[in-house]
Amino acid sequence: MGTVTIGVSIAVPEPHGSRLQQLRAGFGDAAAYGIPTHVTLLPPTEVADMAVPAVEAHLAEVAAAGRPFPMRLSGTGTFRPLSPVVYVRVVEGAEACTRLQQQVRDPSGPVARELQFPYHPHVTVAHGIDEAAMDRAYEDLAGYEAEWPCTGFALYEQGADAVWRKLRDFPFGTVVVPPQGGHVDRGSVSAR
Repeated sequence: MGTVTIGVSIAVPEPHGSRLQQLRAGFGDAAAYGIPTHVTLLPPTEVADMAVPAVEAHLAEVAAAGRPFPMRLSGTGTFRPLSPVVYVRVVEGAEACTRLQQQVRDPSGPVARELQFPYHPHVTVAHGIDEAAMDRAYEDLAGYEAEWPCTGFALYEQGADAVWRKLRDFPFGTVVVPPQGGHVDRGSVSAR
């Protein structure tokens, strides 16, 4: 039985995602192109590969109960000196992100885990690079602004090459469609 490293995040959509990824690479962050621009809901977590279907089922339940919400990024922050990270701040949508990550990591679910640091939604733009480049990222993006409606999240897997690849999207409010061909009692299906 093998293991895989997974993560769950909200993708920063285009054109913002590519722009921030290019800026991150420009600051000298070698990992920039292996990590899609995102707001983390579940940090890198190792699970048994056989557990992935249970994780997907759990995430589908979380997404089905969710509703779209506005996301807005504005300005920069840093976790230094505790952690070598500069980020763009989530100034709208942070509470919804916090609720979502709690649901994803629910103690009764398949990816229950403690976090190394308290949860703080953000978009990393520099990580583990020299201090001068960290300062430049902090200053250059101080006036950065972006907004979009968050309509769901996605499950990612980290490959052996350290690149994160999307496995599946989980749109909010998605109702599971019953298998075709069987009889469905329409009277028992409730409308949302």
